[in-house]
This record gives sequence, structure tokens and C-alpha cells, in this order.
Amino acid sequence: MPAIALDKVCLTLTSRAGPVAILKDVDVRIDPGETVGIVGPSGSGKSSLLMVAAGLERATSGHVAVAGHDITRSSEDVRAALRAQSIGIVFQSFHLMPTMTARENVALPLELAGIADAEARADAALAEVGLSARREHYPAELSGGEQQRVAIARAIVGNPRILFADEPTGNLDQRTGVEVMDLLMRLGAERGTTLVLVTHDPALAARCRRRITLGDGRIVADERVAA
Repeated sequence: MPAIALDKVCLTLTSRAGPVAILKDVDVRIDPGETVGIVGPSGSGKSSLLMVAAGLERATSGHVAVAGHDITRSSEDVRAALRAQSIGIVFQSFHLMPTMTARENVALPLELAGIADAEARADAALAEVGLSARREHYPAELSGGEQQRVAIARAIVGNPRILFADEPTGNLDQRTGVEVMDLLMRLGAERGTTLVLVTHDPALAARCRRRITLGDGRIVADERVAA
């Protein structure tokens, strides 16, 4: 069973000028454990594809199945529950709560889900990303790379089957970006997690075993790299 399956997916959004077709008849299957880079020019639909696959945006038409669940017509509550159980998301902007420590930021999704050992699991996730010594620090006390590591720890703390990353190195310098990408690839390999990376950086996309190129809302290339 695919980790992600999109069939004839279209996404149309409204604007002042009228409806805008963002995704057009997108068909894609991503298998469990694959590392996939989504590339293409600005405005090609990369982030929108991630948003639809992660259940953050509802497709206008077509079918979307993620982690074995058909979410095509699911309510936001159902999609949110699926994200909590099976999906981790890392964004370009770290989206950390400024009044919470690193530990509290990582524990937050577990606490919202009513999980009793949230702080212990947060500590374990922070250890995985090399930030045990910084767990009591607030975001303003952390570097950009450290903040992104906290965001990654928050994304993996629930042991997701699928990890989405939308330009995760976009706000980082080159060296820190490479370190963050190393971390994502290592965690994905160790955990057997499906990794879907949206990036404009060809060097980052080249590290994925599969690259899907979007152009004007359509898949124009789908390439696999031999082992």
C-alpha cells in the first residue's frame, strides 16, 4: 500500500481575479520509506502539493489517500487526528511558540493529544537531534539551526510514518542547511520514515532517491535514482 496516493488531484483557489488552478490532474504514488524531492519553479505548485498530501488543504477534486486513509472528503478534525498519529511536518519558518522552552514546544502536540509521558518523549526527541543541553532554552535563545532542530524534534516526537519538509533549510545559511538536511536524511533512514521534501535547491533534491518536478501545476518529470 502506498504511503501517499494522489489520483487526478486538482486544487483551485479563489483570488480577486477569479479562480486560479494551482494543481491540475496530479497523479502520484509514494511508497513507504521513499525519500522524494519535490522541485520546480516558484508558483509551480510544490508547496500546494505538500499541503494537499499532508491534509492541510483539501483538494478541489480527485482522491487523496495518506498512511492508508482516504482523506478526500474527511473533516478537518479527522485530518488533524491523522496528522497527529501518522504525519510530521517541518516548515521553512520554524513556527515555535516563543513563550515555551524547546522541551515544551516539542511536547506540545503530544500534550494536546492527551499523551501522559509527553515531556519524557520530548526529551528523547531532542536527544535525537542533538539538543539535550538546550531543552530548557527559549526559541530566542537558540540559533536558527537549533530552532529548526527543535521543529524537527517536534515533527518526529509522535513517531510519524510520513515526514513532510517544506523548504526546511530556506532560512538557514548553507552550512547549517546541510547539517539540517543530514539530520532529516539520517532520521528518515533510521526510522524507515517516508520523507517528502519540497525544495528549490537542486543540491538538496539530488540527495533524494526520487525527484518529482512540477511545472504549472502538473508533474512534468518523475525520476528515480538507482541504488
